[in-house]
Amino acid sequence: MDKPVDGAVCRSLPVFISNPPNPRHQWCVCDVIVARSKREGTPRRIMDPTELIRRCRAGDELAWEALVRQQQGRICSVALGYVGDQDEANDLAQEIFVRVWDRLDTCTDLEKFGPWLMSIARNACLDHLRRRKARPPRQDVPAAEMTNLASSIPTPEDDWLATSRQRLVHRALRRLSTINREIIVLKEIQGLPLEQIANMLGLPLGTVKSRSSRARIELARAVVDLDGGPASGQEAVS
Repeated sequence: MDKPVDGAVCRSLPVFISNPPNPRHQWCVCDVIVARSKREGTPRRIMDPTELIRRCRAGDELAWEALVRQQQGRICSVALGYVGDQDEANDLAQEIFVRVWDRLDTCTDLEKFGPWLMSIARNACLDHLRRRKARPPRQDVPAAEMTNLASSIPTPEDDWLATSRQRLVHRALRRLSTINREIIVLKEIQGLPLEQIANMLGLPLGTVKSRSSRARIELARAVVDLDGGPASGQEAVS
């Protein structure tokens, strides 16, 4: 699959406009800079990912743009769950999409594109965490919502409380072991079933079930500890 050629007319996906492309990349996937397809009649958005992948493999750059638009929220939320920092998560999402582009031909079962994508995202996140392991943890962790919480029109006080709570949860996540943090991210943020998580992590289903319960309690205790609240706060998650 050819990369976008130099001199092509490009556009950036809105969610990544504020993040310049990583200079290490030979070409830009996410900011995302995508060459306009010269093929007439190609739709801007095709919602079926299997059809998008087929078109991507055929060199349809607009199909790649549509695929990124379709998956970027999911990938960014996974990255955020691992690193706890929005800017860092956006940069990591760029790296993930580079890997996805480079390895599209290895997705042999298009019906299982979702698990394949999550496997690539997980491995990229773990590689990133290993690279930054020697760095001291940041305390001023910016955070975004971990779940899709229904809300009406929030007041400024609501916004402050929500942001403060989200920051606290992300700081607590960083206290968890890598495997427990992964299970929380995959189950609670991505909503993946335990069977799929077990396959992704290469663990028995029973182990994932027990670790999931312990991880939720461990996370609740970490939140309570950071918040200075009573130990009974761990009962908030079940």
